[in-house]
Amino acid sequence: MPVIALDTADDPRLADYRDLTDVSLRRVSEPAGGLYIAESAKVLDRALRAGHRPRSVLVQQKFLADALALVGEDAEVYVVPAQIAEQVTGYTVHRGLLASMHRPPLASVADVVRDARLVVVLEDIVDHTNIGAAFRSAAALGADAVLVTPRCADPLYRRSVRVSMGTVFQVPWTRLPEWRDAAPLLHDEGFHLAALALTDDAVTLDAFSAAGHERVALLMGSEGDGLSRHALAAADTVVTIPMAGGVDSLNVAAASAVALWELRRGMPEPR
Repeated sequence: MPVIALDTADDPRLADYRDLTDVSLRRVSEPAGGLYIAESAKVLDRALRAGHRPRSVLVQQKFLADALALVGEDAEVYVVPAQIAEQVTGYTVHRGLLASMHRPPLASVADVVRDARLVVVLEDIVDHTNIGAAFRSAAALGADAVLVTPRCADPLYRRSVRVSMGTVFQVPWTRLPEWRDAAPLLHDEGFHLAALALTDDAVTLDAFSAAGHERVALLMGSEGDGLSRHALAAADTVVTIPMAGGVDSLNVAAASAVALWELRRGMPEPR
């Protein structure tokens, strides 16, 4: 495995890492190029443990031993000074290590939910921090899978991966089709679709949990408008978290954590 010292920001071998702060560019180039960026040794380690393959690693000298211990002979390692890393990426690389990773193909919805009892569905959430935090909640509080809608932000975007602490590699996930196809898919798999929203006919979270549904898909909406009318129409039940202090709702990641804790606690034992 070559360890290559680079001293110029315009080296073509650094193309994968260039201008990572340009979100619109990454949305286009990552899926088309089949790559994502893992930041920090901890995140890279979790990605590798999940079976993901590195293309290359960009590292500062003091973190070289950590990089070599992780990737072995599987990828080229580019060693650069801190100022070159910042020139290439557009920001200060505090964690000393970035890895360009091959993006694995998405599994089918049926494969992801086959053995799942509690699934989180993220609809059209565009903030990468919220995506990462929701995945961390899903991992910590017992969700079996996460499904994201076609317009939802990329869980493998660098910030999502970092905020999730690498749990995007731990929790099975894939993309849903549009609701006209997604709802029948989930119903055919035996899921009760519970939409977390504020409506007049919503039932409280504790009441819904007490009903003891065996398989639940928890629908979470976007930061601004909440769930779409299509999602609400697809739902079997609208569920709300009772609030106090004049607050009407929580951040999507906080709401998912509260809901997952209650739903997992109320689920019947598997047959």
